Amino acid sequence: MEAYEIYQTPLSSYASKEMAHLFSTAHQSRTWRELWLTLAIAEKELGLPIPDEAIEQMKNNLDFTLEQFDIAEKEQVKRLHDVMSHIHTFGQVAPAAAGIIQYVLISALAQHRAT
Repeated sequence: MEAYEIYQTPLSSYASKEMAHLFSTAHQSRTWRELWLTLAIAEKELGLPIPDEAIEQMKNNLDFTLEQFDIAEKEQVKRLHDVMSHIHTFGQVAPAAAGIIQYVLISALAQHRAT
């Protein structure tokens, strides 16, 4: 898990552990999941048909496991897109939300909000 907690760059030696974590894959991935959850809640409030079960599953799976990082890496090789690989990985642990993750949101927006 440590490899996913720290952003790997020569500058990491000059940053605090807390600062390096802000640029880590783990932090970025959780930020994307928080963004997708917040978006789903807002869309539901606006009347889109977002199931309560989808929101609950998203809430219960905000944190990554090592297995999920492995899945995301394999998905990225297959899809050639980091955000899409994480959408599909999140959909595997929150299957009720698989069809609504990043509903009407372009992937670039998720990238810009997490970096």
